[in-house]
Amino acid sequence: MAKQRIPEELFTPKHWPAWILVGFLWLITRLPYRVQIHLGALLGHMLYHLARDRRRVTEVNLRLCFPGLDEEALQKLVKKTIVSNGIGLIETAMAWWVDPKKLDHLIHIEGLEHWRSAIGKQRGVILIGAHFTTLDLAGSLLSLFIDVDPMYRKSGNPVFEWVITSNRGKRFKHLIERSDIRRVLKTLKEGRTLWYAPDQNYAAKHSVFAPFFGIEASTITATTRFAQLNQSPLLIFSHVRREDGSGYTLKISPPIENFPTGDERTDATLINHLLAEEIRQQPDQYMWVHRRFKTRPEGEPPLYQKKKKHLRPEEQSWFQKLLKKLKR
Repeated sequence: MAKQRIPEELFTPKHWPAWILVGFLWLITRLPYRVQIHLGALLGHMLYHLARDRRRVTEVNLRLCFPGLDEEALQKLVKKTIVSNGIGLIETAMAWWVDPKKLDHLIHIEGLEHWRSAIGKQRGVILIGAHFTTLDLAGSLLSLFIDVDPMYRKSGNPVFEWVITSNRGKRFKHLIERSDIRRVLKTLKEGRTLWYAPDQNYAAKHSVFAPFFGIEASTITATTRFAQLNQSPLLIFSHVRREDGSGYTLKISPPIENFPTGDERTDATLINHLLAEEIRQQPDQYMWVHRRFKTRPEGEPPLYQKKKKHLRPEEQSWFQKLLKKLKR
């Protein structure tokens, strides 16, 4: 992909805060790897105390998906998850500005032979993954081994969108916006490798409800449709940060057999199950900060509503007491 020029409209004052954040992240990527990881952990600890809404969403998700955890273990996992997301932000910046060849000593890759066998069938290959905190960095590292076309969701911030696409374009020949089905078909017809993650919440359109960690979750049916386009083999791609600090494990599964099955809910259930099994290996590195169960089956109550706290009179501020009197 050719080098992109920064559009002039992105230099207006309203975009300066975004550029300051981008510049801060770029500076961090100039530091040694271990320093970056420690700064990411520090950022995660700050987010744990400051990003209360995301912490609450994380707690709801983990309470639903790991009902066997006692309260102490649950809260430890919540904190570890938020910290991992802080590290993931720094790793995302690394994916943008650090040449993956400089990180090749950190890569532990498994199952590359499964991809080689699948790509040899010349029907294209579909890599299915999940939103681990290492997502962007894993893609950058994977590009050293596989010529892959990733799908992505366009950012709502034009500065971040420019930074993301211009830097990802250094690693990948094609970036496919998730609505560009024509490019998906072309990728598979050309015998290339498509990579995308179908595990986040989607509205009812083009989705079915299928269990994810035992909870009915709105699950996109695109995986079935993509597999049907060119009868392409489907493989699971997972990636985690090693606990001992020795780098990252990238793992590619053998092709999923007998897929698609002919039933979209059955297909979605299988994909959700396989992704959940990978997530269970390192649950704190999954993006539980996302409202995975936001869309609910008809008649089911929402899961992320904030509970209203009823304060006793002695706990109310003078302003709250005044409002109460005015309403009488």
